[in-house]
Amino acid sequence: MRLKFPLLCLAAALSLYGQTPGDRELSRAQSTVEELSRQVEAGVAPAARLRDAEEALADARDAELLSRTLYGKDLTEEQSAEMEAAARRRLDRRRSVVEKLQTLVDAGALPMRSLDTAQEDVNWARKEYDLVVSRAGLVSELAEMARAEQRAIEAQESEAATPSVGGPVMERFDGEGSFTRDDFKRVLLAYEKHFSKSLPISAYGETAVHKALGFDHRDRVDVALFPDTTEGLWLRSYLETNDIPYYAFRNSVPGKATAAHIHIGPPSNRLLKTD
Repeated sequence: MRLKFPLLCLAAALSLYGQTPGDRELSRAQSTVEELSRQVEAGVAPAARLRDAEEALADARDAELLSRTLYGKDLTEEQSAEMEAAARRRLDRRRSVVEKLQTLVDAGALPMRSLDTAQEDVNWARKEYDLVVSRAGLVSELAEMARAEQRAIEAQESEAATPSVGGPVMERFDGEGSFTRDDFKRVLLAYEKHFSKSLPISAYGETAVHKALGFDHRDRVDVALFPDTTEGLWLRSYLETNDIPYYAFRNSVPGKATAAHIHIGPPSNRLLKTD
């Protein structure tokens, strides 16, 4: 449930220079539109060139949005939807270019090799879109986890919990009631030592999703493990042995485990609204 490491490295490297490729592309596109607008108004440039430049500006705006979201750290559901729409538009524009060139190639007006660069642009845009869809899916899953937590806690408090396949929707262990960073470090090390792999963390501390939904997730950790798997059972046993509070969430919809996870720490209470 992580973005690919090379992309995170790229984002970190770009931030060192204070301007991303999306920023530079947008700046150039805006300058081009402004210059062509003056030329068209003066009658020294055709309107078609301005329309092309405006299309390039729209694409640059989408590229800038992606540079802030796809390579960013934290997203809300709304930002995720905007990111996915921008990536789709960029892919559609590049496909449109290939279609226009293909018409000219079929008519014999251009050689076949004229499609090479445009097709490469489509391939890159498709990969970019696939990555965006993957990250948007993670944001959606995180939001569903947060909502599932609140529904399960509220249902248990009202004694209206719905049975789930494999056990109740939620199980809780109060332990000593606190969860510190030192506790978390010990959990990480113990899990890695036992399973020879990293703990699959889906949310660490406060996230944009939790904040947008009105949940306090500070000093809490969500782990993407179904509570009844080998790893999930081991983690729950370790937490109980060390008196660390947790909530184990199963999904109440048979055959769908999207929101199943283990929440370490106190419950994510609703944030108080302030005017």
